Amino acid sequence: MSLESVKTHFKQWNRDMDVMEFQTSSATVHQAADTIGVIPARIAKTLSFRGAEETAILIVAAGDAKIDNKKFRQKFGFKARMLTPDEVLEQTGHAIGGVCPFGLKNNLEVYLDVSMKRFETLYPACGSSNSAIELSKDELFQFSFAREWIDVCKGWEEGEKPTKVMQQIEG
Repeated sequence: MSLESVKTHFKQWNRDMDVMEFQTSSATVHQAADTIGVIPARIAKTLSFRGAEETAILIVAAGDAKIDNKKFRQKFGFKARMLTPDEVLEQTGHAIGGVCPFGLKNNLEVYLDVSMKRFETLYPACGSSNSAIELSKDELFQFSFAREWIDVCKGWEEGEKPTKVMQQIEG
């Protein structure tokens, strides 16, 4: 049902036929990257947090980014607390592994993290653990009805963390 709600969502832009469905899982960033054939950073992951009220807020970030608790608190005024899998399903209508900012069960606030701005196109999930769509940054903003671009992540900036190759060389 979740995949169908996303396809219905994309019909308003005639993009429902662009939703890709895979034979293999795309439930995690690395599975999605392997399935699609891109680097993990180009997977647009949707993270679900408790909002100030009873509704969730969604933050879409690059696959290699992690929430920076200090930046999150500065932006929203409260501590970053992720939803449980049951709460995610209740709030978004999507199960973990297919969570995306499209075809949502409830009208939730969606924010896009600047970690994604370094790519021309990204691949968010489409409501199931084996789906995705390729979108430009502008399309992702438009189609998700995002409120704004924000900076609440870490770990993705060049030089911020050593790469695995460098760790193996130095280790």
